[in-house]
Amino acid sequence: MVHIDDGFDFLGHHIRRQRKRGTSKQVVYTRPSKKAAQAIRDRVSARTYRHTQNQSLAMLLESLNRTLVGWATYFRHGAAKRTFDAIDHYTWNRIAIWLCRKHRIPSSQLRNHCDRGWRFASGGTVFLGASSVKIERYRYRGAKIPTPWTIEPAVNHG
Repeated sequence: MVHIDDGFDFLGHHIRRQRKRGTSKQVVYTRPSKKAAQAIRDRVSARTYRHTQNQSLAMLLESLNRTLVGWATYFRHGAAKRTFDAIDHYTWNRIAIWLCRKHRIPSSQLRNHCDRGWRFASGGTVFLGASSVKIERYRYRGAKIPTPWTIEPAVNHG
């Protein structure tokens, strides 16, 4: 038996009751589990390993964007902002190391591969990351929920 205050992992989510910051109210938080975060880090690491340096930066960014946005879309209904930011930070560092090794350049020349600020871009493809997915904690459906008691007017075929 697991207590909700200790938390448990279910389908990649870590579910746990904690005190809400700034109040004494107890709420249930759903976050990506440590195992799920490590799994996406492993995928990013495999895609930015040395044996992938034969591909272009645009191909790498496209591949990473698909992977990270898909992963983040699955976890967007929980309290995942910090996890998304940590995954993006890790991915950015992996891309930087990949570029330095590929072009044999010092880290001071990484700015040449960025479009605005420190966002990597190449050939119209930009690094989006997991933080580009909007976190949607609660969905208000209101009167859109169909009920079996909804009476529809009879259609007159006369």
